[in-house]
Amino acid sequence: MFQGEMGEFKQKALEFIVKYAHVLGAEELCEITRATLFIGAQHYLDCFETDDYEEIFSQFYLSSDKKIKMGRFSDNCVCQTCAAACDLSDYVTTHLSKEFFDRDRRFLEITKQAGVNIVNSCTPYYVGWIPLMGEHFVTTESSNTLMSNSLFGAYGNSDGIEAAVCSAICGRSPLWGNHLKENRYGTVVFNIQCKSDTVYDWDLIGYTVGRYLPFSEKPIISGNFKRPNINKMRQLFSALATTSAAEICHVVGITPEAHTLDMALGGKPPKKIINITEAQYKESEKMICDPGSGEIDYVNIGCPHLALDELRDVAFYLEGKKVKDQVEFLVWTDYATKAMSDANGYTKMIEEAGAHVLTGSCPVVMKEESHKHAKAMVMNGAKQAHAIKAQTKAKVYFGDIYQCMDAAVRGRWEEGEGWRK
Repeated sequence: MFQGEMGEFKQKALEFIVKYAHVLGAEELCEITRATLFIGAQHYLDCFETDDYEEIFSQFYLSSDKKIKMGRFSDNCVCQTCAAACDLSDYVTTHLSKEFFDRDRRFLEITKQAGVNIVNSCTPYYVGWIPLMGEHFVTTESSNTLMSNSLFGAYGNSDGIEAAVCSAICGRSPLWGNHLKENRYGTVVFNIQCKSDTVYDWDLIGYTVGRYLPFSEKPIISGNFKRPNINKMRQLFSALATTSAAEICHVVGITPEAHTLDMALGGKPPKKIINITEAQYKESEKMICDPGSGEIDYVNIGCPHLALDELRDVAFYLEGKKVKDQVEFLVWTDYATKAMSDANGYTKMIEEAGAHVLTGSCPVVMKEESHKHAKAMVMNGAKQAHAIKAQTKAKVYFGDIYQCMDAAVRGRWEEGEGWRK
């Protein structure tokens, strides 16, 4: 492959990975068998004046001034798309242009022909992308790096978009960081002393742990917390990836490399022990959610993308209710989960209430064009509520999905009115 016997496309990708390995000091490469990739007409490509995707791909991903003909991604790597630049079929609801929508579909079609499945999900584990313990992966979704390393015990790093794409093409990545067992042990213990009952609680726990995690350290969640399910773990890792650079997080008694605290630490003493108290939890809440009550016109739930059981809960809760006329209410999932929601009648129930069930993207990824009209927003994800503040001057309120739905129906956010679901 390195000599070009498998084509210039794979050769250039492997050259990139070898250079990357040299920079990192890695002496070997490992085989990559799963990848999720943040590709399509993403806004980071807006700097290119050309619309020739092969030229763009060559320059951006392969670091080549020469236009390289698109070949096939690694046959031994299950490759699929991360969150997309827009919904797969509806650009009108999200205020995007048909020109942009068509460009995204064209770019995705080209990479599909090269072997990348169009899935458009930031929660790929809900639709079958689950690396096994010890399996080497790449992903461009920060919360999925944590989920795959931590809950599944798979091996991967936050390599960045270009490196992840090149790894998926040549099927190799530098053998360093979390690809090596000795680098995966936890170093800082967080004793959870705050609420841990709900998805919302675990969102705030992740946000708070990230705030207090020293740079380059690996957190261990311990203490008297309520046992989380996968949706709560999703929210923990999404928020943790927002306020820290963590790539792995052990949860004692839950994750496979943390049956015990001693196992998570690799038999070594922790560098630090930090208590996460109710006061710190509330401090994070205030950091994410703007103060006060007020009229709202934009509600967004599905950061990260919702699971089928959550769409069911949304449908049942909205039954018999109507979203306020001035409120734009978006519910995000991936299109495979939406197909199941359609089959169960949940999508119809949600849309009859006046909300829109959309797939594959989110306001933060779609950027300002999708939400610049909003005057006051309500979000259910700490990651999105945190990130969208850089894109808007609107008020940003943060709550669980029930608070979000209540706000959508009332047309108003009420401070301090929370659910404990």
